[in-house]
Amino acid sequence: MSGHGAPVPEPVDGSGLRVAVVAASWHTEVMDGLLAGADRMLAACGVVDPAVVRVPGTFELPVAADAAARAGYDAVVALGVVVRGGTPHFDYVCSAATQGLTRVGLDHGVPVGFGVLTCDTDQQALDRAGLEGSTEDKGAEAAHAAVSTALVLRTLAQR
Repeated sequence: MSGHGAPVPEPVDGSGLRVAVVAASWHTEVMDGLLAGADRMLAACGVVDPAVVRVPGTFELPVAADAAARAGYDAVVALGVVVRGGTPHFDYVCSAATQGLTRVGLDHGVPVGFGVLTCDTDQQALDRAGLEGSTEDKGAEAAHAAVSTALVLRTLAQR
């Protein structure tokens, strides 16, 4: 079961952090929920005026996240959704997005909150989108992960 055993993300003090949110455009209802969840969590963490940019799809998230990291953002929140279809396209896009976003974090030392839903059905995506009736809020979780990790990296750099 997805989400089983996950910690409840409590807001942390991310005031002063520069955060970019890169979000895909496919699956509007799901993406609206993910963006709203990320926005709520960033506000709760004291992140002021996060940069929000949209890209055509999940495949394009890594290049936008890379640009944000190069621009000096302290953290990036990547939001997207890929729903399995009848072709291998799902596997290619999911793999490319995951590997690309991982590379951004490692290459730049900037945390990337992974809010990319990889679902078998539209309903699974809706259940994770943080919408009314959803069982999970992956946008909020990705934002929390990015901010929390940025704070850990800041602490490590000061030691």
